[in-house]
Amino acid sequence: MKIGFHTDAFNSSYWSFEQCLQWAKEHEVRYIECGAIDGVSWIHGLGYQPHIALWEDPLQMRRKLDQYGIQLSQIDAAFPISLPEGASLGFEYIRHTLQWAKLAGCPRVDTTDDRYPPAAMTEEEAMAHMERIYRRLVPLAEAYEITINIEPHGHFTTKPEFMERMLGFADSPFLRLNMDTGNTFIAGQDPVAFLRRFRDRVNHVHVKDVSESLAKAARGELTGIAVSHCSIGEGVNADNIRRCLEILRDAGYEGVLSMECEGAGGPMIEKSLEWLRRTLKELGIQETA
Repeated sequence: MKIGFHTDAFNSSYWSFEQCLQWAKEHEVRYIECGAIDGVSWIHGLGYQPHIALWEDPLQMRRKLDQYGIQLSQIDAAFPISLPEGASLGFEYIRHTLQWAKLAGCPRVDTTDDRYPPAAMTEEEAMAHMERIYRRLVPLAEAYEITINIEPHGHFTTKPEFMERMLGFADSPFLRLNMDTGNTFIAGQDPVAFLRRFRDRVNHVHVKDVSESLAKAARGELTGIAVSHCSIGEGVNADNIRRCLEILRDAGYEGVLSMECEGAGGPMIEKSLEWLRRTLKELGIQETA
């Protein structure tokens, strides 16, 4: 399996995307995941946000990545498409990200829903709303040969029965699952059972732990968290992560394990990287480039 990380790790440190590339090269992490900004953001423009903007030239970015010896594993375009605006803002945001990803050499784009069901719709109406959006997006994904992943992060996607239906919105190998060990746990699900159910549809994995204090305060109340606020391996979700890695190993998964962990400017994500590499060795899983 391959190891990567989401640049969310350095949001609180106000790093730039280039600083994340430097960190990745220094620690021999060959895969990086970031968010997409469809427009201009002052904090990004000043170099204090570790994501890419779609006004940046994707071919030049691809050359920069090549110079660092790093690949984009996924671009996060997770506007909550269950919202009414999902049909307008969300669709265009994902469409633009697909086009940028193709030129930048990134094979995946991540999508999700909102924490709450839309107030103006029933659950069935919201499901039909999202199905219409994905049915418009999947032909584009097929044309660009970019996989659209659905991440468990909201009201619908963290419930296995809804995720099952969403993954069936289109009969296409370009609609797959981004497994998230932390979001499934904080939503009150069993990450191991969740992964076991969908193991044949996994295309990308977020490895995320949950601190004991957060679990006690918010498990079953939240549907997702941006990053773990403890080092991976030090939280109450560590055993679940290990078992999930076993399932992925046995299913023949050879894709990216993208760490989503508060970096604290480096130390916390470095401990996470050390734990993940050690655990892979213990489980007989080879880290590949």
